[in-house]
Amino acid sequence: MSQAFSASSSPDEHLLADWRQRALRFEQAVGQVVIGQTRVIRLITLALFARGHVMLEGDVGVGKTTLLRAVARGLGGLYERVEGTVDLLPGDLLYHTHIDADGKPRIDPGSLLKHGEELAVFFFNEINRARPQVHALLLRVMAERQIQAFNRDYRLPYLQVFADRNRVEKEETFEIPSAARDRFMLELTVEIPQDTDLQRALLFDTRFHDVDRLIETIEPGLIDYHGVATLARQIQAFVQASPALQDYAGRLWQATRTPATFDIQLDGVDTGHLIKAGASPRGMSLMLQAARVAAWLAGRNHLLPDDIRQVFIAAVAHRVFLNPVYEFRRDTLIPDLMQAIIRQVDTP
Repeated sequence: MSQAFSASSSPDEHLLADWRQRALRFEQAVGQVVIGQTRVIRLITLALFARGHVMLEGDVGVGKTTLLRAVARGLGGLYERVEGTVDLLPGDLLYHTHIDADGKPRIDPGSLLKHGEELAVFFFNEINRARPQVHALLLRVMAERQIQAFNRDYRLPYLQVFADRNRVEKEETFEIPSAARDRFMLELTVEIPQDTDLQRALLFDTRFHDVDRLIETIEPGLIDYHGVATLARQIQAFVQASPALQDYAGRLWQATRTPATFDIQLDGVDTGHLIKAGASPRGMSLMLQAARVAAWLAGRNHLLPDDIRQVFIAAVAHRVFLNPVYEFRRDTLIPDLMQAIIRQVDTP
């Protein structure tokens, strides 16, 4: 266990450098287990050290669960997974009812509570299969990292929530409300690696076929999850933004609300009437928190435009809402819009 930060101390550059090396070793270890996902692993690392929650998308069997199990082992905390179903109720996350060995009914803590404060990674698989009432409970837990049950308050200080959205099937699914999506710092897509050598390895290298054994190759607790919350505050205080960089971030934010003012053009789209709601203040703040972690991982104490561009799409795209006439084309328009904003907004 390495030295801990004092919550009240100013940033300690030596400890920050030590944690940075551990974060990079963590990335490397996870990358050896989940191959071909370098960008996704980097963005998850940014979210971990910025204390942000993450929404994952991807087809069945691309390695999302393996990735999160690897992340949980590298963090050293406890991992829990729940499956989204149409009949799942909010109480199912808090309570588990069963018949004990004596044949008597029993109520025990559910998946969110049974590990107490030591729960580090909570994975909600196919979150859009669960009803909005379940989303509402999860939203509160994500925002407050605590919940009330059994007539007491449960604190979850180390909790990082990951969710997966089924993007193929539409029956018995529920749209994730904008308020819930806004609580996720990043939305990431996990795809099959395009490199043919990596594809061949996934098919024929037998070490990738035994997931349990593969996960065990990661040294547990490469980064101490107990210290991440305090470290996150230290990173935010350590990495500074120049006035020019602040102006740049402000222009990017404005472009998500009024793209036409930046002469952004998309085929067959009136960009003056494209946007229903741009990125929220919270969303831009979360983006900048992730960007500061990117700067720290690069060994700098100041933000560069590249740090922002590295996280801009993952942090902002799901926070931009289109007018109904364009919303049905969201899957193509939003990626094009985000790329156009990055191109058109002047870089300092």
